[in-house]
Amino acid sequence: MSSAFLRPRRADLGAMLRLAAPVVVVQVGLMLLGVVDTMVVGHLSSEALAAVALGHVAIMAVSSFALGLLLAVDPLVAQALGAGDRVGARRAVQRGLVVAAILIVPSALLLMPAELFLAALRQPPETVPIAAQYIRICIPGLLPYYGFFVLRQALQALGRLRPIVLTIVVVNIFNAVADWLLVFGIGPLPELGPQGSAWATTVARALLLLGLLVIARRDLMPLLAPVDRAALWWQPLARTIRLGVPIGFQVQLELVAFAVIALVMGGLGTVQMAAHQVTINLASLTFMVPLGVAQATSIRVGLAIGAGDSDGARRAASSGLVIGAGFMSTTAAAFILAPRVLAAAYTSAAEVVALAAVLIPIAGFFQIFDGLQVVSAGALRGAGDTRAPLVVNILGFWGLGLPASLLLAFPLGLGPRGLWWGLVVGLGAVAAFLLARLSWRFRGDIGRLRVE
Repeated sequence: MSSAFLRPRRADLGAMLRLAAPVVVVQVGLMLLGVVDTMVVGHLSSEALAAVALGHVAIMAVSSFALGLLLAVDPLVAQALGAGDRVGARRAVQRGLVVAAILIVPSALLLMPAELFLAALRQPPETVPIAAQYIRICIPGLLPYYGFFVLRQALQALGRLRPIVLTIVVVNIFNAVADWLLVFGIGPLPELGPQGSAWATTVARALLLLGLLVIARRDLMPLLAPVDRAALWWQPLARTIRLGVPIGFQVQLELVAFAVIALVMGGLGTVQMAAHQVTINLASLTFMVPLGVAQATSIRVGLAIGAGDSDGARRAASSGLVIGAGFMSTTAAAFILAPRVLAAAYTSAAEVVALAAVLIPIAGFFQIFDGLQVVSAGALRGAGDTRAPLVVNILGFWGLGLPASLLLAFPLGLGPRGLWWGLVVGLGAVAAFLLARLSWRFRGDIGRLRVE
């Protein structure tokens, strides 16, 4: 029986970096769309800023499950391409698009009554109507966004990253200009305020899909045409959905766990919440790199499994772990050695800088754990193993991390520091469990995943 981890060769690391680097650029570009919306609206008023931020959080809370579920396209397409099965790859992509169309229905139904939900959660009354209108305008943009996500996964499996990067760059420029013009108005364009930002976002998401269809049409047409009737068969569709549901819940439960910590932190005071936001923003930004490496790892593992190369899959997993942990070791050192410099880049408020300088080194300790857990989950996803990471997420974050945060913060009196040390416990446990699962799953031959 072979070892689960093989030492990656220089060629393995090079192939992983060539795929991961543009994927990271795409991840950051998608993140910037929301950041720019918030920055532009922030020049209107604090109420407008809060409303758009609230609307964005609500949309992410709903769409994160759908986007997680659509990650099931990754192993199906990659393994089919690795096996030279173009028909299987075409069916997987077309099924992904069908699932995306199905997912828009529950997404819209959950978001339409947003005003009632936000009011029930006791959000500021002056922001709720604005946030609800922002959400309603953004709903039509979710369908092309889900479609873009499926096509992006397919192009990444094909190794065709340039069209995705080009599309992301162009759409980010459009979004920034459209945000400014529609929010503040110019010439014949009226000032639409926060709703202008919503319209810019909706059009930008449509352009993401249109851009890929135009720029990458030669790569995509063999996957999109002819329409394969087998892509509409219910049983394979149901198996695809079952493969993706655990990923969707995993992504959503992790977001909710961090949201719970944010809510508890907010109850401690304004300074505490501000320092937490500075720290989590830094951690989220650095997380984009191992997240991109995880997607690249999923694809490289899937391609190797499809080709019947189990050792290649093991080297791909090891390459991803080395690169993910290596990058996060660097950021961990920066967080631990220069927390005050990093905090001061966000705010000049002395109290916030002082507390953030205490929290940022704690975040530094979980950087490596965060890199290991997300890349391990990506490697397992490439092998079609999606249920185990969900169970691990529940046990690590909800069984250990959150209870530890609350215990350290309140009975033991560590306050904000305790909440963050609890996150370290949770991420450490998730990383350890996932590495153990990866070690077990990648021993011996690794069979191809099938939904036919």
